[in-house]
Amino acid sequence: MTILLGSIADDYTGASDLANTLTKNGLRTVQTVGIPDPALALPDVDAVVVSLKIRSVAADEAVVAASRAERWLRDRGAAHVLYKICSTFDSTDEGNIGPVTEALAKAAGGGIALVTPAFPETGRTVYLGHLFVNGQPLDESPLKDHPLNPMHDANLVRVMGRQSQGKIGLVDLATIMAGPAAVTARLDALGAEGTSAALADAISERDLETLGEVALRTPVSTGASGLGLGLARAIVRSGRASSAGTAMT
Repeated sequence: MTILLGSIADDYTGASDLANTLTKNGLRTVQTVGIPDPALALPDVDAVVVSLKIRSVAADEAVVAASRAERWLRDRGAAHVLYKICSTFDSTDEGNIGPVTEALAKAAGGGIALVTPAFPETGRTVYLGHLFVNGQPLDESPLKDHPLNPMHDANLVRVMGRQSQGKIGLVDLATIMAGPAAVTARLDALGAEGTSAALADAISERDLETLGEVALRTPVSTGASGLGLGLARAIVRSGRASSAGTAMT
């Protein structure tokens, strides 16, 4: 069986949220707890979400686990793998979002990865690379003081840059509103400059749909369930997805 979309979630609750989002937007989805046995027979599904617990572990440990999950998904035909992160970009200056994104992109043959934690439905928006929570900059919101991964910088280009080896770029809202071709051209230009990942603005579901369409043409992306929404809708529009079913664990 070949799956249309693979995802690696950095925690179990986020994995469940993503599986629910993919299902609601037209994909038959299975959620696994941990990396399944290679011999596991999957039902006829469109997407698989592999649930890990790597958000707050050491960066090298997160990279190893995510890379194993990526290999499992690729072996089942996933042409695109989404690294599912929290919509508040919970991380530290050591990782894990940057290191895992770079490792997954390298395993997929290189190229620039599109990144956005935006999920307007839950009040998370990104503008000029800055994350807002219900209209407040992240570093001024009640969510800034996460007990494990406090976030005191709303500039995600800067945050991801501190934990990544490669350059981090920005795809701004004006470019995204211009449509998929403009976003693709921007990514191509950033890639030519040696940029390894690009933070993308998004303030509406329409923006997420544009990002999903562009990301689906690449091997790897990183984002919250909002990007999953965009990817799911792009797959459904392509006519490759079956009718939606119930997410399973």
